[in-house]
Amino acid sequence: MKAFLLSLTSLLCMSWALAAAPDEARLQALAAELRCPVCQNQSLADSNAELAADLRQEIRRQLEAGHSDQEVRDYMVSRYGEFVLYEPRLGGHTLLLWIGPFAMLGAAVAVLAWRVRRRASAGTTVEDAAVAPESRP
Repeated sequence: MKAFLLSLTSLLCMSWALAAAPDEARLQALAAELRCPVCQNQSLADSNAELAADLRQEIRRQLEAGHSDQEVRDYMVSRYGEFVLYEPRLGGHTLLLWIGPFAMLGAAVAVLAWRVRRRASAGTTVEDAAVAPESRP
């Protein structure tokens, strides 16, 4: 009888641990996606701040209540703003963040092409430009 109760108890503990594992994995994934409002350069998963621990507990409570990952993210954004997201959503106020680097790269390529064409139309080669003006014939 003791062996039966012991095996039943261990089976229940193992099933509870296996059932909790997906929620723990979801918790860790969400905590890694969200920035700590105190530390600013660390995720909630990496931060040791007291607020980060509280927010991890809040995520755990919401996951246990059956909320989806997106609902948890929306809750955090409603409380702390877009700042808590490591990857800000594409919207009107974040459009410059998403398009800005590509626009700057395009502008740099355009300036470089313009300078190369201008130099080519002037008949100056790279070797001529490297020679000091005094030594030119």
